[in-house]
Amino acid sequence: MLFDTDVLIWFIRGNERAARIIENEESRHVSVISYMELIQGARSHREMRLLKEFLSDSAMDLLPLTENIGHRAAIYMEEYGLMSGLRLADSLIAATAMENHVSLCTGDDKHFRMIRDLPVKLFQSL
Repeated sequence: MLFDTDVLIWFIRGNERAARIIENEESRHVSVISYMELIQGARSHREMRLLKEFLSDSAMDLLPLTENIGHRAAIYMEEYGLMSGLRLADSLIAATAMENHVSLCTGDDKHFRMIRDLPVKLFQSL
């Protein structure tokens, strides 16, 4: 399972549902894009250190960008960008899930529902 940035944020903030969904998955992945979004939101070196500890303690596999991911994300942007407002980061995260043959767990499926073959598991924080 590839966890979208929003699910990771809920987990970091102590949301029990997010903790359960992550802990119940044997295969836990995070896109380097989500990792960078989390770093971007860090307010101090301490928070960045805690973020790295979280990924390590949660046994998260950090999935890098590849040429195939970039190519697939560009196709998604061409196909869906104008009609749905698909954004750069979301296209890269979706492409990462597809290229690694894993489902995407997100709290906001409207960013991804136009991508027909993408298996999405909807997370609800409440």
